[in-house]
Amino acid sequence: MTATVTTPGRRRARIIGRRAVLPWLFLAPGLLLALVFKFLPMGKGVWLSFFDVRPFLGDQWVGLDNYTRVLTDHRFQDAIGHTLVLGVGMSLGGILVGSALALLLEGQARSLKIIRTAVFLPVVTATAVVGEMWRLMYYPTSDGLINSGLGLLGLGPVPYLDNPDTALWATMAMGIWMLAPYNMVIILAGLAGVDRSLYEAAAMDGVSLWQRLRHITLPAIRPALGIVLTLAAIRGLRVFTEVYVLTGGGPAGSTDVWMTRAYTLGFTRNDIGGASAASVVLLCVTLLLTVTVNYLRKRGDVR
Repeated sequence: MTATVTTPGRRRARIIGRRAVLPWLFLAPGLLLALVFKFLPMGKGVWLSFFDVRPFLGDQWVGLDNYTRVLTDHRFQDAIGHTLVLGVGMSLGGILVGSALALLLEGQARSLKIIRTAVFLPVVTATAVVGEMWRLMYYPTSDGLINSGLGLLGLGPVPYLDNPDTALWATMAMGIWMLAPYNMVIILAGLAGVDRSLYEAAAMDGVSLWQRLRHITLPAIRPALGIVLTLAAIRGLRVFTEVYVLTGGGPAGSTDVWMTRAYTLGFTRNDIGGASAASVVLLCVTLLLTVTVNYLRKRGDVR
């Protein structure tokens, strides 16, 4: 028998190899799930976007025809405008309201913790449930919560969701209500890193509240605001459930966004190729917007 001598160098290399492999073993289940339920379907969608999908008859290659048809469809063109208005409004409104909530509810008092928990409830509630609640609040008769309040002021009921002039704004209000608490939590995390001695020194120097907010608070939470802006931009482009639950894209297409048009094309008209092309376009725009926002955020941090 011969004894195997393990040198310190080999032992060190073996330990390093195990340490390098171990993280991937922990990540493997998540990566496998992402591959099966996300990346493979995404690749299949890109593949189908170049075909006229005909179940039981065989798919026919059409090249870029699906993309051309989607981009030249006036309903998709109208949906672009609605998506931009709704996305920008929800993003900016959610950031402003979330920032205000974070500034108001900052602190370690127990009562503030309870209030923050209550304010955060819309985020953990299913969007379909929230949408149904807001639909009841918008009920077009005097029985609706909002219209009953208007009735106390002597104002008539307003058909918020049945009027093309108000339906998009009513949907935006619900979106802001849902997004603001999520933004609040991220901004609160940024506020937790602000040195309190700076506020005390500013107060002793007679600095106004606005100047403290501008020169101390905002620079400190700039990274958090960058994260919030990135996430809000992505959510704004991919808005779907709020519109689908409240209006279904109506009335008369006044709230139709890109995602609802793609859904209608795929599941109502059974145009799988066109719906896949619309989804790929949205994916490309989302990636481009994400890269642009991150670039601008990093450029601002460097400055």
